[in-house]
Amino acid sequence: MILPQRELFNIPEDVAYLNTAYMSPLLNSVVSACDEGVRMKARPWELMISDFYDTVDDARRLFADLVNVDKEGVAIVPSASYGIETAVKNLNVGLNRTVVLLENQFPSNVYPWQRLVEKKGGKVVKVELLDEESATQAVLKKINTECAIVALPNVLWTNGRLIDLVSIRKRCDQVGAALVLDLTQSLGAIKTDFNIIKPDFAVVAGYKWLLCPYSTGFLYVDPKWRNGEPIEEGWITRADSRDFSGLVNYTKNYESGANRYDVGERANFALMPGVVSALRQILEWGIDNIHSTLAENNNKLALELAEIGLSSMPEHLRGPHFLGIKLPVSAPKDLINRLAGENVYLSERGGSLRITPHLWNNEQDFKKLKNVRYCTNVSSACLKSDLIVLHTEWNDFRFLNFKKLVKQDNFKIFDMRNIYSPTKMKKLKINYFGIGR
Repeated sequence: MILPQRELFNIPEDVAYLNTAYMSPLLNSVVSACDEGVRMKARPWELMISDFYDTVDDARRLFADLVNVDKEGVAIVPSASYGIETAVKNLNVGLNRTVVLLENQFPSNVYPWQRLVEKKGGKVVKVELLDEESATQAVLKKINTECAIVALPNVLWTNGRLIDLVSIRKRCDQVGAALVLDLTQSLGAIKTDFNIIKPDFAVVAGYKWLLCPYSTGFLYVDPKWRNGEPIEEGWITRADSRDFSGLVNYTKNYESGANRYDVGERANFALMPGVVSALRQILEWGIDNIHSTLAENNNKLALELAEIGLSSMPEHLRGPHFLGIKLPVSAPKDLINRLAGENVYLSERGGSLRITPHLWNNEQDFKKLKNVRYCTNVSSACLKSDLIVLHTEWNDFRFLNFKKLVKQDNFKIFDMRNIYSPTKMKKLKINYFGIGR
């Protein structure tokens, strides 16, 4: 169990930021590292050839340590979509073969496969996830001998539905299908061992659970695909690129391993030092410790939220770091903005309220979240209110139980639409103000 690490981040005391699934704040150490990188770029006369390589190599090695693979299999990419596109470029679906995806999967791991099957004559098979059903079992049912590629997350980005990737890998091996993973919503929070999962390609954007700067990420490539075709034909990924004076000696040979798939300007002096700093901190905490801490905090929070009518997915069906609250149809459209007005920051995706805390969160944050009153209808929202300001003429407002409302001291109504009778309000002894009468 890791104690709250809030002092390592620049987060105001009154802010309850529980939205890692959207974007993590940056560690103070990451900000400092990026600042120094910018200052280094501001003094190009001091840049050495080694500066184009050493920080990148450090990032590659640290990520490899995180997922238990050799660094030869790690490429530097700017986004998850870049990594997925690399996989698409090197895999073939074949005529009448299928690509298995989740229903409501993140678009970056859908659009490229749709285009691939359109070109090659295959088809996309989307796995429907029913309530209370194991996502793993639902996916396994769709992986058959017609399947060429299975492209999945570890947890679904909308609500945190968890998939057992080891079981998926075993089934892929049985039918000869490639496994392509987008781990953006899990890696850094869930222990992930590529030596066990053995993905063909696995991509992660760094700006969420890896706590890295935006526009940074990683792509892991299995040995059988390391001689493939990259998206870019850059100079820095070619053999002997460190010899700047000899770059006109063009070569067909690439750097070893997955380096050929690196983004062209991988040496990004402003961002890569921050990536290294973030990964070092994660490894210092330890993924096992992060995993168990987030799981314990979320399990406790799930029980407390259930007491006020906000139910999340059962623990065995979701990622330990992720709470997805199914919102009722009656939930206000501007719920996220209303919460932000109380300095509580969450996100809504696919009809689910995402609650995704991290190590910067403390008991004060969780208390602030629980103290927000969540109501499913107008009557319950008004019941314990001190003031109603009426802006609409909805029938929900016309038939409030005023006898319950008047029991509250100093209760007031400001009627901007003049739908209530002043005479009736006076009889009920309600402080009533009809605007513009």
